[in-house]
Amino acid sequence: SFTGAVADRVGAFEAANGGTLFLDEVGELPIDVQPALLRALESGEIQRVGETESRKVKVRIVAATNRELEVEARSGRFREDLYYRLAVVKLGVPPLRQRPEDIPVLADHFAAAAGLPNLPPEALAQLERQAWPGNARELRNAVQAFVAIGALPGEGAQNAGELEAAIKKLLDVERPYAELKELFLQRFTKVYLEALLARTGGNQSEAARISGLDRSYVGKMLGRYGVSKP
Repeated sequence: SFTGAVADRVGAFEAANGGTLFLDEVGELPIDVQPALLRALESGEIQRVGETESRKVKVRIVAATNRELEVEARSGRFREDLYYRLAVVKLGVPPLRQRPEDIPVLADHFAAAAGLPNLPPEALAQLERQAWPGNARELRNAVQAFVAIGALPGEGAQNAGELEAAIKKLLDVERPYAELKELFLQRFTKVYLEALLARTGGNQSEAARISGLDRSYVGKMLGRYGVSKP
Protein backbone atom coordinates (compact mmCIF):
# COMPACT_ATOMS: atom_id res chain seq x y z
CA SER A 1 0.00 0.00 0.00
CA PHE A 2 1.08 3.59 -0.56
CA THR A 3 -0.20 6.96 0.57
CA GLY A 4 0.96 10.51 0.09
CA ALA A 5 2.32 10.41 -3.48
CA VAL A 6 1.82 13.71 -5.25
CA ALA A 7 4.03 13.25 -8.33
CA ASP A 8 5.93 10.59 -10.23
CA ARG A 9 9.65 10.48 -9.65
CA VAL A 10 12.38 8.72 -11.59
CA GLY A 11 14.08 6.18 -9.34
CA ALA A 12 17.64 4.88 -9.41
CA PHE A 13 16.90 1.96 -11.75
CA GLU A 14 15.03 4.11 -14.25
CA ALA A 15 17.69 6.83 -14.14
CA ALA A 16 20.37 4.20 -14.85
CA ASN A 17 18.41 2.60 -17.71
CA GLY A 18 20.85 1.61 -20.45
CA GLY A 19 23.82 2.01 -18.12
CA THR A 20 25.28 0.85 -14.82
CA LEU A 21 23.83 1.17 -11.32
CA PHE A 22 26.25 0.98 -8.39
CA LEU A 23 24.75 -0.39 -5.17
CA ASP A 24 27.12 0.46 -2.33
CA GLU A 25 26.94 -1.45 0.97
CA VAL A 26 24.29 -3.78 -0.45
CA GLY A 27 24.80 -6.05 2.56
CA GLU A 28 23.13 -3.40 4.74
CA LEU A 29 19.88 -3.56 2.75
CA PRO A 30 17.03 -4.45 5.16
CA ILE A 31 15.73 -7.98 4.69
CA ASP A 32 12.19 -6.72 4.03
CA VAL A 33 13.39 -4.50 1.17
CA GLN A 34 15.46 -7.19 -0.53
CA PRO A 35 12.51 -8.85 -2.37
CA ALA A 36 11.87 -5.61 -4.30
CA LEU A 37 15.48 -5.55 -5.49
CA LEU A 38 15.31 -9.22 -6.42
CA ARG A 39 12.14 -8.68 -8.46
CA ALA A 40 13.77 -5.82 -10.37
CA LEU A 41 16.83 -7.93 -11.12
CA GLU A 42 14.86 -11.01 -12.14
CA SER A 43 12.19 -9.34 -14.27
CA GLY A 44 13.99 -6.25 -15.51
CA GLU A 45 10.91 -4.28 -14.51
CA ILE A 46 10.29 -1.60 -11.90
CA GLN A 47 7.32 0.37 -10.65
CA ARG A 48 7.43 4.00 -9.68
CA VAL A 49 6.14 4.74 -6.20
CA GLY A 50 2.39 5.20 -6.32
CA GLU A 51 1.99 3.59 -9.76
CA THR A 52 0.67 0.19 -10.80
CA GLU A 53 2.22 0.17 -14.27
CA SER A 54 5.54 -1.64 -14.68
CA ARG A 55 8.38 -0.12 -16.68
CA LYS A 56 11.08 -2.09 -18.46
CA VAL A 57 14.68 -1.24 -17.62
CA LYS A 58 18.01 -2.63 -18.76
CA VAL A 59 20.65 -1.99 -16.13
CA ARG A 60 24.05 -3.49 -15.33
CA ILE A 61 24.41 -3.91 -11.56
CA VAL A 62 27.67 -3.44 -9.67
CA ALA A 63 27.27 -4.09 -5.94
CA ALA A 64 29.76 -3.62 -3.11
CA THR A 65 29.81 -4.72 0.51
CA ASN A 66 32.24 -5.26 3.35
CA ARG A 67 30.24 -8.25 4.59
CA GLU A 68 30.67 -11.91 3.69
CA LEU A 69 27.35 -12.16 1.88
CA GLU A 70 27.57 -15.92 1.42
CA VAL A 71 27.84 -16.31 5.19
CA GLU A 72 25.06 -13.76 5.71
CA ALA A 73 22.84 -15.70 3.29
CA ARG A 74 23.45 -19.03 5.05
CA SER A 75 22.58 -17.45 8.39
CA GLY A 76 19.36 -15.93 7.04
CA ARG A 77 20.45 -12.31 7.37
CA PHE A 78 20.55 -11.88 3.59
CA ARG A 79 18.28 -13.52 1.04
CA GLU A 80 20.06 -16.47 -0.52
CA ASP A 81 18.30 -16.06 -3.88
CA LEU A 82 19.30 -12.40 -4.02
CA TYR A 83 22.89 -13.27 -3.15
CA TYR A 84 23.17 -15.76 -6.02
CA ARG A 85 21.48 -13.29 -8.37
CA LEU A 86 24.11 -10.67 -7.52
CA ALA A 87 27.13 -12.99 -7.33
CA VAL A 88 27.57 -13.51 -11.07
CA VAL A 89 31.14 -12.19 -11.07
CA LYS A 90 32.84 -11.67 -7.70
CA LEU A 91 35.87 -9.45 -7.20
CA GLY A 92 37.59 -9.30 -3.84
CA VAL A 93 39.37 -6.06 -2.94
CA PRO A 94 42.05 -6.63 -0.27
CA PRO A 95 42.05 -4.26 2.72
CA LEU A 96 44.31 -1.25 2.44
CA ARG A 97 46.81 -2.71 4.92
CA GLN A 98 47.53 -5.49 2.40
CA ARG A 99 48.23 -3.06 -0.45
CA PRO A 100 50.33 -0.24 1.06
CA GLU A 101 51.57 0.69 -2.41
CA ASP A 102 48.10 2.14 -3.07
CA ILE A 103 48.25 4.52 -0.09
CA PRO A 104 50.34 7.31 -1.73
CA VAL A 105 48.20 7.21 -4.88
CA LEU A 106 44.94 7.39 -2.94
CA ALA A 107 46.29 9.99 -0.50
CA ASP A 108 47.41 12.34 -3.28
CA HIS A 109 44.04 11.87 -5.00
CA PHE A 110 42.16 12.80 -1.80
CA ALA A 111 44.50 15.73 -1.19
CA ALA A 112 43.98 17.09 -4.71
CA ALA A 113 40.21 16.79 -4.28
CA ALA A 114 40.54 18.86 -1.08
CA GLY A 115 42.64 21.53 -2.81
CA LEU A 116 46.21 20.37 -2.12
CA PRO A 117 48.05 19.14 -5.26
CA ASN A 118 50.57 16.99 -3.38
CA LEU A 119 51.13 15.84 0.18
CA PRO A 120 54.53 16.45 1.82
CA PRO A 121 56.81 13.37 1.81
CA GLU A 122 56.78 13.28 5.63
CA ALA A 123 52.98 13.09 5.70
CA LEU A 124 52.95 10.35 3.05
CA ALA A 125 55.50 8.35 5.00
CA GLN A 126 53.36 8.57 8.14
CA LEU A 127 50.26 7.52 6.22
CA GLU A 128 52.06 4.48 4.81
CA ARG A 129 52.99 3.30 8.32
CA GLN A 130 49.37 3.05 9.47
CA ALA A 131 47.10 0.00 9.21
CA TRP A 132 43.87 1.79 8.14
CA PRO A 133 41.19 -0.56 9.51
CA GLY A 134 38.63 1.82 7.99
CA ASN A 135 40.33 1.46 4.59
CA ALA A 136 39.97 4.23 1.98
CA ARG A 137 37.30 6.14 3.91
CA GLU A 138 39.54 6.45 6.96
CA LEU A 139 42.49 7.46 4.79
CA ARG A 140 40.37 10.11 3.06
CA ASN A 141 39.32 11.58 6.43
CA ALA A 142 42.94 11.74 7.59
CA VAL A 143 44.04 13.52 4.42
CA GLN A 144 41.18 16.00 4.67
CA ALA A 145 42.21 16.71 8.26
CA PHE A 146 45.78 17.37 7.12
CA VAL A 147 44.61 19.77 4.42
CA ALA A 148 42.43 21.62 6.95
CA ILE A 149 44.78 21.89 9.95
CA GLY A 150 48.19 20.79 8.71
CA ALA A 151 48.37 17.73 10.95
CA LEU A 152 47.29 14.12 10.68
CA PRO A 153 44.89 12.63 13.26
CA GLY A 154 46.85 11.69 16.37
CA GLU A 155 49.78 13.90 15.42
CA GLY A 156 50.51 16.44 18.12
CA ALA A 157 47.82 14.92 20.32
CA GLN A 158 49.33 16.57 23.38
CA ASN A 159 48.25 19.94 21.99
CA ALA A 160 44.77 18.80 21.00
CA GLY A 161 43.13 20.40 24.03
CA GLU A 162 44.76 23.76 23.33
CA LEU A 163 43.78 23.58 19.67
CA GLU A 164 40.16 22.73 20.47
CA ALA A 165 39.99 25.55 23.01
CA ALA A 166 41.30 28.03 20.45
CA ILE A 167 38.80 26.85 17.84
CA LYS A 168 35.90 27.14 20.29
CA LYS A 169 36.82 30.76 20.98
CA LEU A 170 36.48 31.53 17.28
CA LEU A 171 33.31 29.55 16.67
CA ASP A 172 30.11 31.36 15.87
CA VAL A 173 27.49 28.62 15.62
CA GLU A 174 24.96 31.12 14.29
CA ARG A 175 26.84 31.06 10.98
CA PRO A 176 26.48 28.23 8.41
CA TYR A 177 28.88 25.30 8.71
CA ALA A 178 30.29 25.67 5.19
CA GLU A 179 30.96 29.37 5.73
CA LEU A 180 32.79 28.77 9.02
CA LYS A 181 34.80 25.89 7.56
CA GLU A 182 35.95 28.07 4.67
CA LEU A 183 36.87 30.87 7.08
CA PHE A 184 38.96 28.54 9.26
CA LEU A 185 40.66 27.06 6.21
CA GLN A 186 41.54 30.52 4.89
CA ARG A 187 42.96 31.59 8.25
CA PHE A 188 44.97 28.40 8.59
CA THR A 189 46.37 28.71 5.07
CA LYS A 190 47.47 32.31 5.61
CA VAL A 191 49.15 31.51 8.94
CA TYR A 192 50.79 28.42 7.43
CA LEU A 193 52.20 30.36 4.49
CA GLU A 194 53.54 33.10 6.75
CA ALA A 195 55.25 30.52 8.98
CA LEU A 196 56.56 28.65 5.95
CA LEU A 197 58.16 31.76 4.43
CA ALA A 198 59.61 32.70 7.81
CA ARG A 199 61.13 29.22 8.05
CA THR A 200 62.70 29.45 4.58
CA GLY A 201 63.73 33.10 4.72
CA GLY A 202 61.38 33.90 1.85
CA ASN A 203 62.83 31.23 -0.45
CA GLN A 204 59.84 30.00 -2.45
CA SER A 205 61.68 27.01 -3.90
CA GLU A 206 62.55 25.79 -0.41
CA ALA A 207 59.00 26.53 0.73
CA ALA A 208 57.69 24.38 -2.12
CA ARG A 209 60.06 21.54 -1.17
CA ILE A 210 59.03 21.57 2.50
CA SER A 211 55.31 21.87 1.82
CA GLY A 212 55.27 19.31 -0.97
CA LEU A 213 53.57 21.82 -3.26
CA ASP A 214 54.57 22.98 -6.72
CA ARG A 215 56.56 26.22 -6.66
CA SER A 216 54.08 27.88 -9.02
CA TYR A 217 51.21 26.86 -6.75
CA VAL A 218 52.99 28.31 -3.72
CA GLY A 219 53.40 31.57 -5.61
CA LYS A 220 49.71 31.67 -6.48
CA MET A 221 48.72 31.00 -2.87
CA LEU A 222 51.02 33.74 -1.58
CA GLY A 223 49.34 36.20 -3.91
CA ARG A 224 45.85 34.97 -3.12
CA TYR A 225 46.33 35.31 0.65
CA GLY A 226 48.40 38.49 0.52
CA VAL A 227 51.49 36.94 2.09
CA SER A 228 54.76 38.71 1.30
CA LYS A 229 58.37 37.73 1.91
CA PRO A 230 59.69 38.51 5.41
